[in-house]
Amino acid sequence: MLLILLGTGFLNAQEIAVLKYSGGGDWYANPTALPNLIKFCNENINTRIASKPQSVEVGSTDIFQYPFVHMTGHGNVLFSESDVENLRNYLLSGGFLHIDDNYGMNQYIRKEIKKLFPEKELTELPANHPIFSTAYDFPNGLPKIHEHDALPPQAFGIFENERLILLFTYESDLGDGWESAPVHNNPEEVRQKALKMGANIIKYAFEN
Repeated sequence: MLLILLGTGFLNAQEIAVLKYSGGGDWYANPTALPNLIKFCNENINTRIASKPQSVEVGSTDIFQYPFVHMTGHGNVLFSESDVENLRNYLLSGGFLHIDDNYGMNQYIRKEIKKLFPEKELTELPANHPIFSTAYDFPNGLPKIHEHDALPPQAFGIFENERLILLFTYESDLGDGWESAPVHNNPEEVRQKALKMGANIIKYAFEN
């Protein structure tokens, strides 16, 4: 299991990362999102996460330094064979990947997830899954943050021995809600919902 630093008794901050991938998609989208989420978590759920997230390439062994990796974008995603092997090993050894569709990613990322785990199926998480209540309660499951196609928000997962190792959030766009207020002009109530759900994901990833 990867090293987890959650609580108040650690002097050194844990780092989290954004996944840098090939294929042409904008992996760097929502630049203020993770810094804002980190700040919210450190202030509200007693994490000690370094304020600046790192970026890590899919095929790099550096990925094993991070208990939580976030992935986003609007377009194409392409994992090479070596990327697949590295990312799969990371997830099976205790890592956690959160993929947040920033709009337009769905059709591409599903193919790459199938490369990662051809023997598994993306499963929709029920509203009573622990990730929806680990820090803040979301009795109806994943919240809707940013409207695109008038579709309901959905959370899908890949599991290993009943542990959620990959979370794919679709038609929610949590990252837009994590961004600084002027970027999307989301109401503060909506931003708080997004940040609280993000805190749930971080806490779940760190503790499981």
